[in-house]
Amino acid sequence: MKTAEKLALKDKFKRQLKALARTLPGCIAGDDAQWTIKGFIDIYKNIYTLTADTKVVSKVLEIHLFPRILEFAERHSYRLVLPEYQNHYPDFSFVAKRDDSIKFAVDIKTTYRLPNNPELCNRFTLGSHGSYFINRTGKKNIRFPYGDYLGHFCLGIIYTRTDAATKDKPKVHPIRRLRSITSVIKDFQFFVAEKWEIASDKQGSGNTANIGSISRIRDLLKGNGIFKKLGEKWFDDYWMNYGRITITTPDRKQKTITRLAEFLRYKGKDESLVNPCASPSRKKGPRNSKR
Repeated sequence: MKTAEKLALKDKFKRQLKALARTLPGCIAGDDAQWTIKGFIDIYKNIYTLTADTKVVSKVLEIHLFPRILEFAERHSYRLVLPEYQNHYPDFSFVAKRDDSIKFAVDIKTTYRLPNNPELCNRFTLGSHGSYFINRTGKKNIRFPYGDYLGHFCLGIIYTRTDAATKDKPKVHPIRRLRSITSVIKDFQFFVAEKWEIASDKQGSGNTANIGSISRIRDLLKGNGIFKKLGEKWFDDYWMNYGRITITTPDRKQKTITRLAEFLRYKGKDESLVNPCASPSRKKGPRNSKR
């Protein structure tokens, strides 16, 4: 398949996915903008409220959205292929029914607005920069080889935590009180971006080889990541070599390259191509550990 054809197919899928994203807030939120999920229910009609645990919220959101994603795949003639194991990439593989060489990877990424600065969100991870990212034909921890996908997308969900999430302990309510229960999250914003478009040059977590996202919400919505001026090939090159290149500093110390500006200097490229507005400094906080 020629490069121009691949780009056209990727652009078409991106437009379709963005159209889906515009419909999703109304599918999961009520008129008061609260999440319509209130908790878990047992056979005795008791409702157990959720907590602010990001892993729990992320998984329940994914389950809540699954029927819409399955419907989207059917409408656009894709087979929806799920990962064989929970920690494998991606969440969803869309494989064209007419040609199984046409594949797109989609990960659901969820994060919350920071209460002390709602212009920023808690950063999330964009997948590993280890085995399958480096070996584009390998199958370790990935549904299909990374290079088989024509595009790697994030379906992002940004939300606000309510007081029920940050202050209340889990409670049990009878089902008759369903509508009076305060949801743990509200005020959803959905966005679609290719992974490279919202990447930073920092790892998403300190102890695993994950690519970190940017944190300014307006930049996430616009796909305005640190590689914006450089493109996907530089994103790939940087993260495939993250922490693998050793340089000598002016004071003759050895260090590995873990910043994009350093990488561009090493490659003889103008470091002004680093997008300056993508990753504002802020105090470190807990991060969503989802792949």
